Amino acid sequence: MKRSYNNNTSWRSIQAFLPSKYHFTGDYAPEEDHWDWRGHTVHLDRFRNPEATHKIILLHGVGTNGRMLSTIAGGPLWKRGFETVSMDLLNYGETDVKPGFNVSYDDWVEQVDSFITHEQENDPRPVILYGLSAGGQLAYHAAAVNKRVAGIVGMCFMDQDDRTTRRTVSRFAFADPVIMAILPWAGNYLGGLKIPMSSVTKMHTLVNDKAALKACMRDKTSAANWVSQKFLLSMVKVKPAIALEDFDVCPILLTQPEKDHWTPLSLSETVLARLKKVPTETVILEEAGHYPIEEPGLSQMNDAISRFARELKQK
Repeated sequence: MKRSYNNNTSWRSIQAFLPSKYHFTGDYAPEEDHWDWRGHTVHLDRFRNPEATHKIILLHGVGTNGRMLSTIAGGPLWKRGFETVSMDLLNYGETDVKPGFNVSYDDWVEQVDSFITHEQENDPRPVILYGLSAGGQLAYHAAAVNKRVAGIVGMCFMDQDDRTTRRTVSRFAFADPVIMAILPWAGNYLGGLKIPMSSVTKMHTLVNDKAALKACMRDKTSAANWVSQKFLLSMVKVKPAIALEDFDVCPILLTQPEKDHWTPLSLSETVLARLKKVPTETVILEEAGHYPIEEPGLSQMNDAISRFARELKQK
């Protein structure tokens, strides 16, 4: 039996902290779909709109899942006239990973690359990637491989090669040199050993509302997820297919939460400053935290993505 969010109550608890107009109901909810990929059963939340000019693929980070993106962006963007699909990446959400498979960050990049190709086999409409948190980095890495992407929107963009970035996003910044020295050994010899993602990141800054954070931290398919040493090593060691200075695939929009205590604006500015061949833009989301559940930032985010999409030239 394919997995479903009907059997996962955590997302409803998290949704309760969103403004009521973002709540899913019997008449307003995504269509659950599945994509068989390399032996994995990937869960999808779809909001279909055959009249839409663009399809927006939503990519979560290491503290969220596809359903959490469907509530804050998938549905709202559909209401604004777009088709959206929110995908659960391997080891997150309701995606079913084939037995014995140890997920790496490189698998995430390949998953997104393959999904873009899969979608455009029968639907040539331009694709926009939206990435929350580490999903912003992932959107860039995927677009560097699959040049069919018409635009990228990210909640943040990170360069894991940069020590300041690693120290800022990790839970124990002072230990960065030790962690970077140990990770290759752990990846080689303890690659299958899993640890809570919250033990190495600032997961406690995922949302600024303390009650909402507790709801997130009870969800083993998102903030309370465990990842392997192999995944951690591959995430900090990944190299994009195109260097930032040479990236010429598509325009990029940063939607930066004003009160993001995990990935501050300075991290993304470091990345955007190195992009010389594509237009970039930054929109600040007022009052919003890292996983934005606050107004007016939430509406500002969806308005900015809508405007960005409509201004893109058809490829």
